Amino acid sequence: MPTVLTVVPSIVPTTGGTVVTITGTGFIGATAVSFGGTPATTFTVNSDTQITATTPARAAGIAGVTVTGPTGTSNAVNIIYQGTTTPPVINSIAPATGPTTGGTVVTITGSGFTGATAVSFGGTPATTFTVNSATQITATTPAHAAGTVAVTVTGPTGTSNPVNFVYQAPAAPVITSIVPSAGPTTGGTIVTITGSGFTGATAVSFGGTPATTFTVNSATQITATAPAHAAGVVQVTVTGPGGTSNPANFAYQAPAGPIVSSVVPSSGPTTGGTVVTITGSGFTGATAVTFGGTPATSFMVNSATQITATTPVHAAGTAPVVVTTPSGSSNNNVAFFYLNAPVITQLSPDQGPASGGTVVTITGTGFTGATSVTFGGTLATAFTVDSDTQITATAPAHAPGTADVVVTAPGGTSTGAPYAYVAAPVITALAPTAGPQAGGTSVTISGSGLTFTSAVQFGAAPAAFTVLSDSQIVATAPAGTGTVQVTVTTPGGTSNGLPYEYVPPPEI
Repeated sequence: MPTVLTVVPSIVPTTGGTVVTITGTGFIGATAVSFGGTPATTFTVNSDTQITATTPARAAGIAGVTVTGPTGTSNAVNIIYQGTTTPPVINSIAPATGPTTGGTVVTITGSGFTGATAVSFGGTPATTFTVNSATQITATTPAHAAGTVAVTVTGPTGTSNPVNFVYQAPAAPVITSIVPSAGPTTGGTIVTITGSGFTGATAVSFGGTPATTFTVNSATQITATAPAHAAGVVQVTVTGPGGTSNPANFAYQAPAGPIVSSVVPSSGPTTGGTVVTITGSGFTGATAVTFGGTPATSFMVNSATQITATTPVHAAGTAPVVVTTPSGSSNNNVAFFYLNAPVITQLSPDQGPASGGTVVTITGTGFTGATSVTFGGTLATAFTVDSDTQITATAPAHAPGTADVVVTAPGGTSTGAPYAYVAAPVITALAPTAGPQAGGTSVTISGSGLTFTSAVQFGAAPAAFTVLSDSQIVATAPAGTGTVQVTVTTPGGTSNGLPYEYVPPPEI
């Protein structure tokens, strides 16, 4: 069964129409809300613990509020119906003045405002009004001729006493400053106009020409965009409901020719395609950007001081950068340097182990400013640009096989030069595995990766050898004693060791 705990507000007018909030429990499925036996005009079940209901009209006195649901009717919580026979009373309004254009939000304070049906300003209905409480209304003034008018509130019990509201004709705008006070004849300068009386401004003029755009930020500030105009001083005025303002001077200045002060980056390949940032002044309205007389592939004027351009194809060498605008062309005091792509003519050595680490001297041209060296697409572990014709690079690890070495520099990317990554040699057998201490035994070494063998060692002693194939070497054992490890060295590294025994001569 529903339970009613509170009803807010607990005092309501006999005319009904008051929205009250009923709190309690068991409200889901409620079928009726009663005020002293009279059904609510409307009601909404917001949740199991809250109902919003509109009071019906009823005679003055106490009325028990109940909620009926599927399980029965709740207890009653009393509210008071309070009758009134006196009309609303206005004590004050604030503000008491406003413009003839209307739109002033006025707070009306007094009593008896519950159920108010109208607010009037000199017989003209308020644009909007809200009854905040029995003692306060917020209303928006309608437009009205200048002068004093009577403000009244009308409710179920009549119309209130009048209180005066003064409609004032707006004064003409006044300009006190404009910033900046000068700009180019091409227009586009954003000017901040400061003063008073700007509310409702309908026009901003520069020497009789309307501003391209303007925004009334407040009664004391307007932001306007200067239109194009011939060079000279013109008068800026603001027009509003109260008339046209005093004039303020704005100087139109013929733009100076563009000036290029820097180009970043300052070099790139002869194939073009480098995106450069050109910094300087006077770039507004630029119609062309050229590199050594060749038009940029594309360009964008970011501001009066910056252009972004893409270099065209051009022969190697110095190319002056020139910006052209309606006011002229820049001088040739800044240039872009076109560079040939780097060329590799030699690698030394041109092979090394797959584990990397080989220091390779790269010889060629166009290496100044190199940004990367790659071996088969893998960046060199380290590299140093020794000169425009030489780079020292450390080969990274790479799978066995041929890898192209490529140098990238401001002039572009070189063609690849082959570098051989060699797997470390492996030996699998020695035949024979022993021989006299005097040496001279011919030993066949079997394995893989033996083609580029540079040394065969019996322990610490080098042996003479002949490479028969990638899988076989014949070596002559040097003199030695005991058991030693036989190893093979190639550009790919040093192999595993296999034991070879030196047999002492028989005792006599």
